[in-house]
Amino acid sequence: MAFTFVAACYILALVLTAVLIFFAIFHIIAFDELKTDYKNPIDQCNSLNPLVLPEYFVHIFFTMLFIFSMQFSTVILNSPLIIYHIRRYKNRPVMSSPGLYDPTTIMNADQLNRAIREGWVKLAFYLISFFYYLYSMIFELVSS
Repeated sequence: MAFTFVAACYILALVLTAVLIFFAIFHIIAFDELKTDYKNPIDQCNSLNPLVLPEYFVHIFFTMLFIFSMQFSTVILNSPLIIYHIRRYKNRPVMSSPGLYDPTTIMNADQLNRAIREGWVKLAFYLISFFYYLYSMIFELVSS
């Protein structure tokens, strides 16, 4: 059993995906609080917007690690979400600070439902990725 760069990449991706799962859960809870009027949209968007770019950078970071370790099947698995993140951030509302969520429009029913759906889809993707990375890490450690 040898510890290789590929195994290290999968271990790091496993830990970072756990962080991304917590980000997704936090987003889902925050949007649910907005939907039930427990929180002010300005305060909620101020707490959600700083998490957008770190989420994107973490995901791109470990995908770049997979490129360096020649794990192209994993890169292909992560590419659709990275492309979606880039397109979503490129087409974001005009705001003075980085982020995606505008407090003036987030309370619209279609915007809020889209954000909730996006949170659930990201959570499902990160959970599937977590178990894929776990399996790949074990496979890489055992096969080396």
